[in-house]
Amino acid sequence: MSALRTAQTDDAARRTLRLLEGLFTGDAARTVAVRLWDGTQWPDDAPRPATIALKHPGALRAMFLPANEVNLAEAYLYDDFDIEGDIEAIFDLAEALAEEAEMGWGKKLRLARELLRLPAGQGRQPGRRGPARLRGQRHSVARDRQAIAYHYDVSNDFYALWLDRRMVYSCAYFQRPDDDLDTAQERKLDYICRKLRLKPGQRLLDVGCGWGGLVIHAAHHYGVEATGITLSQPQAELANERIAAAGLADRCRVLVRDYRQVDEPGGYDALVSVGMFEHVGEALLPTYFAQAWRLLKPGGVFLNHGIARRATDRPRRGPSFSDTYVFPDGELVPISTSLRLAEATGFEVRDVESLREHYALTLRHWVRRLEAHHKQALRFVDEPTYRVWRLFMSGSAHGFTTGRLNVYQALLVKPGPGGQSGQPLTRDDWYAGSATL
Repeated sequence: MSALRTAQTDDAARRTLRLLEGLFTGDAARTVAVRLWDGTQWPDDAPRPATIALKHPGALRAMFLPANEVNLAEAYLYDDFDIEGDIEAIFDLAEALAEEAEMGWGKKLRLARELLRLPAGQGRQPGRRGPARLRGQRHSVARDRQAIAYHYDVSNDFYALWLDRRMVYSCAYFQRPDDDLDTAQERKLDYICRKLRLKPGQRLLDVGCGWGGLVIHAAHHYGVEATGITLSQPQAELANERIAAAGLADRCRVLVRDYRQVDEPGGYDALVSVGMFEHVGEALLPTYFAQAWRLLKPGGVFLNHGIARRATDRPRRGPSFSDTYVFPDGELVPISTSLRLAEATGFEVRDVESLREHYALTLRHWVRRLEAHHKQALRFVDEPTYRVWRLFMSGSAHGFTTGRLNVYQALLVKPGPGGQSGQPLTRDDWYAGSATL
């Protein structure tokens, strides 16, 4: 290395350390270490749960200019920096940095000037997947298909590396924190079937069925005729392969279909939607609940399982990492909003249960399994795509832990003639367990 280049690198290191002191303030900053490209540790050599590894002298410039969530995420995705250790530990720091973004203009300008004195990056190589670029009217059937394909059609093999053996891509249900993932997901499937009080011969529709784990479980253990719908062709193909292998093709199937395209009025005894609700969009929630109402028989039940945001949180400004790289067009609403719209349709709300802590546990299982299969994952996706899932699942685990995110199961009933709900007086059968498991 030439003397000039060495001097420039040393100058960038000194500026980087000064910037770290200005940017990473408060207690949250002391839970994460930073390692410069030359091996220098900040703030000291003490072990910490996570280390941010800056890959080149212009890393901080790449991370914070411009200062927004998407740019910071892209600096990680495209290897301006890496995160070693417990990635979830960095999110307290991320929240502190977001608060710092509210600092006065004087401090912002000083930091921006310092960042601009760092070397510019060499340019990022675009990943195979890249940011979402959807076309058409928001939440039209055609655009929703694009959104679902962007997230779910990455690779069935990629998802199989870190999901449970049934490939259930939603919150599990734990009796104990140390339950294994397969057990917790099977318990969740059975818990849903018991909440719906399924009986042999009934017809069940699973809206947004994924790889078919719930319809297979319901048909096998509860004797129902189960139909699942998804907008992902690869999901449907694998789900139907699994249905055939289980010998259930005579009473279980998965179709590629939008919920608005199901045309069987009064055709189902029970409806379930697990993890699909977030894709609907607030403006279309009245349509969503009206369609569920139309498809159910009088006295039918609908279990709606979805993530919610806090009613007290301010709307985000500008594009988010999730909307750009994870769930384009996804929208979270408070539980109060979804229940109000369900009631406006005519549904009676019979039960609402938060599974917030269960989702944090589920996500930690997924992150650990993904990290353990990093090399295998790169056979099916590129490094930036792997990092998208590692980042968003860890951030989500932090969100559920802190209460910024929640997930609810709402049990809704379409009352029969005279207002009969068909519901028993207690929930005893929900918690008694199933002799079939």
